[in-house]
Amino acid sequence: MKSKQIICSTLIITALLGTGLNRALAADDAKLLAKAKITKEQAEKTALEKVPGGTIKEGELEEEKGKLIWSFDISKEGTKNITEVNVDAMTGAVIAVDVETPKDEAKEAKEEAKEKKGKKAEKDDDDDKKEEKK
Repeated sequence: MKSKQIICSTLIITALLGTGLNRALAADDAKLLAKAKITKEQAEKTALEKVPGGTIKEGELEEEKGKLIWSFDISKEGTKNITEVNVDAMTGAVIAVDVETPKDEAKEAKEEAKEKKGKKAEKDDDDDKKEEKK
């Protein structure tokens, strides 16, 4: 019985921490969006001009190397490669076009997962410090 309580408590705490992290990430996204002068729709149109016949698979606003960019992963029928197009969120200029193979995509996904895990650990540490102060 006691082990069930411990398991339930652990699951509840994990869910609450995950919700807090999602809120923090959403707040960060809102801050970035407020800075952007180019809308997602405008940036999508620009990105698709670089990959005729392409379909946007994923798009996000991010800060990369000190620049605010719209980053789009665009797929094209007949190939497993993904074309990543970065559009400057302040000027609308295309600043990078890179073709990624499935192997490149897997490596990038692994790195992003590692980075997210690091951010979660950092947030958990901050939460622990706040609790200690109380």
